[in-house]
Amino acid sequence: EFSSGRGRLKQARLAGDRRDLYPHSLQFYLEPPTENISLVEFESFAIDRLKLLKVVENLGVSYVRNSDSYKTKLEFELRKLKFPYKALAEDDYEARRKDHISHFILRLAYCQSEDLRRWFLQQEMDLLRYRFNEVTDNLRQKFLEHVNLSFEAVSEDLKNELANELYTSTPGLSMTKVKEQMFYKVGLADAVDLFRARRVFIKDGFAYVPFKEIDVIVLSNYRTKLSKALALTARSLPSIQSDERLQPLLNHLSHSYIGPDYSVQKNTGKISLEQIDTLSVKSFPLCMRQLHKALRDNHHLRHGGRMQYGLFLKGIGLTLEQALEFWKKEFIRGKVDADKFDKGYAYSIRHSYGKEGRRTDYTPYSCMKIIMSNPPSQGDYHGCPFRHSDPELLKQKLQSYKIPPSGITQILELVKGMHYQLACQKYFELTHDVDNLGFSLNHPNQYFTESQRLLSGGRELKKELSNSGNSQQKSNSQESMNSNSTPTSSNTTADAELEGLEAYFTED
Repeated sequence: EFSSGRGRLKQARLAGDRRDLYPHSLQFYLEPPTENISLVEFESFAIDRLKLLKVVENLGVSYVRNSDSYKTKLEFELRKLKFPYKALAEDDYEARRKDHISHFILRLAYCQSEDLRRWFLQQEMDLLRYRFNEVTDNLRQKFLEHVNLSFEAVSEDLKNELANELYTSTPGLSMTKVKEQMFYKVGLADAVDLFRARRVFIKDGFAYVPFKEIDVIVLSNYRTKLSKALALTARSLPSIQSDERLQPLLNHLSHSYIGPDYSVQKNTGKISLEQIDTLSVKSFPLCMRQLHKALRDNHHLRHGGRMQYGLFLKGIGLTLEQALEFWKKEFIRGKVDADKFDKGYAYSIRHSYGKEGRRTDYTPYSCMKIIMSNPPSQGDYHGCPFRHSDPELLKQKLQSYKIPPSGITQILELVKGMHYQLACQKYFELTHDVDNLGFSLNHPNQYFTESQRLLSGGRELKKELSNSGNSQQKSNSQESMNSNSTPTSSNTTADAELEGLEAYFTED
C-alpha cells in the first residue's frame, strides 16, 4: 500500500518494530513489503536503485568483476545511495528496508518485457555476487542458513582422504589450497552450473564444492527464484496498471534516464546552421549522425526521425527560428514545396518548442527512451543503431566511419550482451581517443556536450602527448580520431567556426 502524503507513517519508524524483517544485509527478496510508504519515497527509492543498477552494469563491462577497482567503485556507490554494504552489515535497518522496497518497485517496472526482465535479472545478480563476497564468513554462513542453502561441511578426515581427487577436479586450487579450503557436499541439482563446467569433484550424487565457489550455487538459486518471480509479477500487471497513481511512475522508471533533461540550454542560439554538418561528424552520437545523414541524403525524415532529431537539435541550442529554417531548407530540396512545408510541417516544429497546442515544452529523448520505445520500421532512421540495427549493417557503418577493427569487435560484443549504452560509450571513446570517460553516457545531448568539452579542453593536452611521444599506440589512436573527425565538406574554415562554440562548452 502507498500513502500519497509526504510524511511516512510513524509506526514504520518505531525502533525495533520491523527489524526482525531484515535479519541479514543480504536478501533473496522472497516476501514483498507490506508497509505503507509515500509516493515521494516510492519514487525516491526506485530512482536510487536504478542509479545503482546502472553503475553495476557500467562497472561490469569496464572492470574485471571482483577486482579492487570494481569493488572500490561499487562500494562508494552503495555508501552514497545508502544501500547495504559490508561496513553496515550488523546494524543497517534503514539501508536494508530501502534495499527491500526498492527491489520490489523496480521488479514491477522491469517485468513488463523480456528485454527489461533480462537486464534487471543480470544487474541484480551482479549486485548480489558483490555483496555476498564482501560479507564476513560468519555472516555468509548465517545467510546461507536463512535461505535454506546450508550445506554439509566435508570433515577434515574425508577431505584428506579425497585430497588428490579434489586437487585434480577443482581448477585453480593447489594441493596446499585444497588442504586449507573448506569444502561442502552439495546436491547435484544445486551445483549443476559447476558440474557442467567441470569445476568440482563428484561422488555418490554430491558435488564437493570449495568455499570460494559457493557464490555460484547462491547465484544459480537466486536466478531461478528471481526469474520465476518476474514472470509471476508480469502476470499481475493488469491489476497494477489500473492504479492511476502507480502506472505512470512504473512506465517512467522502465524508460528512465536519471540526469539533466536538456530542456533549457544556456547555449541557445550559439550554434549556426552552417556548423551542423561539421558537428554531426565531430560530436553527434551515432543515432543522431545517422539521422542527419539520412536527412541530407533523402531531404526528408518520417515523424519518428523528425521528433528524435528535432528535439536533439533543440537541446544543443537551435532556436525555433533556426529549426524552422533548417528543416524547411532541407525539405524543399526534396518533394515538399515551401507552401506544403508551412502547412504540414511547421506546426509540429512550433509545437515541439511549446508554441502551439497545450504549450508543452518538449525535452530531448534520453537513451532509454530511444532504446525502449517506438522501434523503427522499414524506411525509418530513428532509434538506437546499437539496439535496432542488424549487426552486420552496424559493422559496415562503423567501418565506414574508420573505427578500428578491434574497436568494432568490442562494440559488437557489447551489443551482443545488450549493453547498448555502453556500446555507444565505447564508440565515444574510440572517436575521441580516450580510454576512460569517467562518467556514464545516458543521453544523446550529454554525448554532444561532453564531446565539445573534450574537443576544446583536450587540444593542448593531446598536442603535448603527441610531442612527448608517450606511446606509438597513442599516436595511432590519434590518427584514427583525426580520420573520423574529417568533415564531409570541410577545411580549416569550418574548424575555425567551431572555436567559439567549443570554447563555450568549457564553461562550468
